[in-house]
Amino acid sequence: MTSYILVLAAFGALVLLTAWLPMLLREAPLSLPIVCVAIGMALFWLPALRGAMPHPGEHATIVEHVSELVVIISLMGAGLKIDRPAGFRSWRVTWRLLAFAMPLTIAAIVILGHWLLGLGVATALLLAASLAPTDPVLASDVQVGPPQTGEEDETRFALTSEAGLNDSLAFPFVMAAIALSKAGESGAAWFWQWAAVDVVWRLACGVAIGLAAGAALGWLLFHMPNRARLSRTGDGFVALGVTCLVYAVTEMVHGYGFVAVFVSALAMRATERNHHYHEKLHDFAEQLERLLMMVVLVMLGGMVTSGELLRGLTWQAVAFAVIVVFLVRPIAAWVSLSRVGCPASERAVISFFGIRGIGSIYYLAYALTRGVFAEPDLLWSTLGLVILISILIHGATVTPVMRFLDRRMAEGTTEREALAMGSDLAGVRTGDSPPQGQPRADNRVH
Repeated sequence: MTSYILVLAAFGALVLLTAWLPMLLREAPLSLPIVCVAIGMALFWLPALRGAMPHPGEHATIVEHVSELVVIISLMGAGLKIDRPAGFRSWRVTWRLLAFAMPLTIAAIVILGHWLLGLGVATALLLAASLAPTDPVLASDVQVGPPQTGEEDETRFALTSEAGLNDSLAFPFVMAAIALSKAGESGAAWFWQWAAVDVVWRLACGVAIGLAAGAALGWLLFHMPNRARLSRTGDGFVALGVTCLVYAVTEMVHGYGFVAVFVSALAMRATERNHHYHEKLHDFAEQLERLLMMVVLVMLGGMVTSGELLRGLTWQAVAFAVIVVFLVRPIAAWVSLSRVGCPASERAVISFFGIRGIGSIYYLAYALTRGVFAEPDLLWSTLGLVILISILIHGATVTPVMRFLDRRMAEGTTEREALAMGSDLAGVRTGDSPPQGQPRADNRVH
């Protein structure tokens, strides 16, 4: 039996698990990422495969590109399923998370990295920028539902839109860490070039190309003459083509492809918001994302047992990981959401579910192949432990927590309806006339 046949059998089993596991785990206090990591750990613990999965630092370029592909497909899916039009007031919770929670998280992790792990400023900034974004891939359980399903409460919307945008906004901080690491060796000035190119130019290109591409593709899909309208194909894999094209074009002009992909998805929705074709595009992107995510997480589990991902851990790194997951993100988000009119229960859920995952892997791999950073093994081990803790804790709690929140919201809706009904009845008893065209309340209650 050749290794090719074994790989083919394993891939077939993984595809079947991709289709069946979400349904089987729907009622369980487990998430798909937990099961995938456990499968990888068990599989590569077998004597025949032990040592087959290398440490990620040994193949950082491959790790970078695989994780990059998963993230951009996830960003397209996240953008397509957001029903709410972009706006300052309607997205106010998202803007708060981006403008306050993310910088506070980065600052806190830099201080922790320097004080607890003994990292230099550039290395601590890299670790902070890698760990700051909420992952769009692993956060699917706390995101909004498919397009036009109505599953878009404030909590799910905030976590979806935050994950779509802060994966892009972490890039300037990663680029600052790379520039700092190079300046530390050469002594060259870096700040103004970083501000002009890595902040202004790259972000502007990402937003501009995303808007233009999304509007153009939306016109081709929905507004061409009917015989040529491309949405008539009904093919969901168009989402993959749009994702890769927008990302590649943006990267060619040195913009941020992550932000371009997410913005282009939002722009496509805006051209014809309620068209059923968005559901097909989203469904294909989600299925492909889930398959690729499972592959990456099985490999991550294999790296834990076979590739010794955690070989650089120290007690300080363990303490660091626990503080980041349980204190830094929750406190930063809680503080950022003050005075936005968000109920305490929703505010707590948004603050807690800042899931770390595949985007963090991408950023660390990207920077380590371009900058000069001390203690890469410690960085990989610390980041890997944070991701594993996040997968375990958030994955085990997401189902009961979201059910609890949904019950609270349903009870709140019922209370509001009861109050409204009581108000109508009171108006009838005092002789108030109902609005024109509406039957009297006492005719409805007997």
